[in-house]
Amino acid sequence: MANLFIVATPIGNLSDITLRALETLKSVDLILAEDKRVATKLLNHYDIKKDILIYNQHTFKNKSKLKQILNTLIQGKNIALVTDAGTPGISDPGNELINYILNNFGSESSINMVPVPGPSALTAALSICGFNVSKFVFLGFFPKKKKLRLTRQLEISNLSFIYFDSPHRVIKNLEFLKEQLGDREVFIARELTKLHETHYHGTISRVLEELAAQSLKGEFVVVVKGNN
Repeated sequence: MANLFIVATPIGNLSDITLRALETLKSVDLILAEDKRVATKLLNHYDIKKDILIYNQHTFKNKSKLKQILNTLIQGKNIALVTDAGTPGISDPGNELINYILNNFGSESSINMVPVPGPSALTAALSICGFNVSKFVFLGFFPKKKKLRLTRQLEISNLSFIYFDSPHRVIKNLEFLKEQLGDREVFIARELTKLHETHYHGTISRVLEELAAQSLKGEFVVVVKGNN
């Protein structure tokens, strides 16, 4: 039986990788990576030499690459799927491959899906936001379309919610949320586990003032407190 290992990798600090993840990456026959440069940096840091095949949002439409991946698994070889940062399959193109294999090979048990858990920007941000997040809504990357409908649903639910954002859209999206949901409390983590990690905590208005005074770079995780 072949195994497709879904391997979580560091979101910034390379020391955050688990021992099991390292053992898995050393043992597999092939590594699927969203970006070869990012994966190579991690593998070189731990002196791991493996063949890398690019798997990103375009690969699934490339029938020859998809066939190569499937043939490797059908031959009984093991593959590790990694994303640029964090856990594959969550707001990540790996979910299409996982879904395809589960739908086409899961019933035959010829390919085993094995999660290798580890770092996640989602849980890292929630753990330090200070809000009651026993229940929350995860949006992935904040949507560019149908935002008004989404915010109405969030307002009705009264739940806290969390999303990923970019430096080019974070201010605009916060202004939209303030307009639609009011001046709620938010927590924002920028560049989690990296050298320039920064936290912002307060009302949307206060955080917007802080962000407007800075040159924004990096990746953002935003937690908006619910009314529950």
